[in-house]
Amino acid sequence: MKDARRRRFGTYLARLRRDAHKSQRQLAAMLCIVSDTQSLTRNDVSRWERGGRIPDSWLPFIAEVLGVPAVELERAAAYARGELDVAPFGAAVVLSELIPPGDSLTPLPTPIGRRVGGDDVARLAARVHGFRLADDVLTGGDLLAPVFRELNAAMRLYRESTHTEAVADALLTQVGELAQIAGWIASDAGQHAQAERAYRIGIEAARQAGDPPLVANLAGSLAYQLSNTGHERAGLDLARAAVDEAGRDAPAKTRALFFDRVAWAHTRAGEAQPAMQALGQAHDALTEADDRAPQWAYWVSREELEVMDARVFTELRRPLRAVPLLADVLSRYDATHAREVVLYRSWLAVALADANEPEQAAEEARRVVSASVDMTSDRTASRARVVLQRLRDFAGVPEVGNLLHEHGHLLSP
Repeated sequence: MKDARRRRFGTYLARLRRDAHKSQRQLAAMLCIVSDTQSLTRNDVSRWERGGRIPDSWLPFIAEVLGVPAVELERAAAYARGELDVAPFGAAVVLSELIPPGDSLTPLPTPIGRRVGGDDVARLAARVHGFRLADDVLTGGDLLAPVFRELNAAMRLYRESTHTEAVADALLTQVGELAQIAGWIASDAGQHAQAERAYRIGIEAARQAGDPPLVANLAGSLAYQLSNTGHERAGLDLARAAVDEAGRDAPAKTRALFFDRVAWAHTRAGEAQPAMQALGQAHDALTEADDRAPQWAYWVSREELEVMDARVFTELRRPLRAVPLLADVLSRYDATHAREVVLYRSWLAVALADANEPEQAAEEARRVVSASVDMTSDRTASRARVVLQRLRDFAGVPEVGNLLHEHGHLLSP
């Protein structure tokens, strides 16, 4: 209980620091100046933000440097020490409560590996991006083993090697990015517990690296999984916390992605109006001129936002809006991204069924089922079952009846 409270305080302090546009190193340096001491380092600030220690004697100086009321910090620290029963901070700590940091990335007391530098980080970054590109054309079952081997190797490199603070932050960032794609691949393979473990590792790494947008990307990825696996309320809470974590100064492309995930979480929770509002916020973000997008957001585009629009419209049973969007996107989508093509066709099939066009729906559904059979993707297999289930209402239509006769066994438990 006490550890959880300290972690909540740490998350709260980290948000105050980021809102003041200061790095951990900058905060430590400024605290040394105002307190007239040189005894504080970036590691001390990191320890506070991880919940390892409460900065009791430093609170007045922190309040001065960050420009927040000292009484506010004092109340937060009192709660962390167990002296208050009611938490003085709110939604900003949702992420901390759902995903508490662990110790999987604690460096060894005595490093046993070689010294690593910028070239090692660059090589790791290239491999991480290689997995992103591979995920565009391969499915989860094909990539699961190699990506987790790479993730474990990257974690060992950070924990066992010697390196400067700057290299440590860069390594942690790459571990976080690799953990995100590993979690995404595991989720696609239907290994949801393994995916969640990867996302937790990634969030811890991104937190230590001081990269809020990356924390938000990992949290939003897990929120997406939760929303799709029967945990809609937890998914919604986490998706909204991810937006908050990223902050208003996050690159435009990343904010568009995070709002898109909020839209989907609201949709899965059956909340139409907030879902539509979040879609609008995603589009608004993408219209902003901003060239700061991280490499992991390379795929976020107007086209991808339109796909999410169409998926939300389909889920909310608004086929007249969904069908034209999906048909247009599919007409110009890269055919080498076979899994995405199958998934998007599955949404089109459902939307056509909702529009009372069973013959066309059956045609799209046949493509979905035929393609998904050869994919090691839990996502495509699940969508094929959803489509077949939806078409059962039209079993009397010859095209649908034939499809169900040939593939109805996929609906068996």
